[in-house]
Amino acid sequence: MPEKLNKTNAMRQLDTAKIPYEAMTYPVDESDLSGVHIAEQIGLPTEVVFKTLVARGDKTGPIVLVIPCAEEIDLKRAAAVTGNKKIEMVAVKDLLGLTGYIRGGCSPVGMKKRFRTWFDRSVTDHEKITVSAGVRGCQLLLKSADILRFTGAEVAELTVK
Repeated sequence: MPEKLNKTNAMRQLDTAKIPYEAMTYPVDESDLSGVHIAEQIGLPTEVVFKTLVARGDKTGPIVLVIPCAEEIDLKRAAAVTGNKKIEMVAVKDLLGLTGYIRGGCSPVGMKKRFRTWFDRSVTDHEKITVSAGVRGCQLLLKSADILRFTGAEVAELTVK
């Protein structure tokens, strides 16, 4: 029998909303929590494995930015599209208290509070993407349209070009 996967808050919320997803587990490597490493582990291209970043805007407060795992956030561009003059990444030590998630296991679904969320424009290039399930060692594969609708996210150019 396969080991039973404990449902995360993200999974429970998607289940309640009747949004289908596939949980993809992988061995956690504490020395490499990068999305690129996770993409290799689950056998998917980096373009469809999205990482969740949490930032704080000078006007909006906390915001969630979701980008392809091999890309880098463009802070100036992200500030402009989110209505801020400037934004800075939330410190790792503050992540758990703010979101309920730890680094390497932060999901755009099921945070303690619902923050305004933006996905990089490239999300629309793919029928399905993965995001963290809310724990290290598990990604959720689901339809891009479903995650955008569920999170109420806006789509914008967010990465360094």
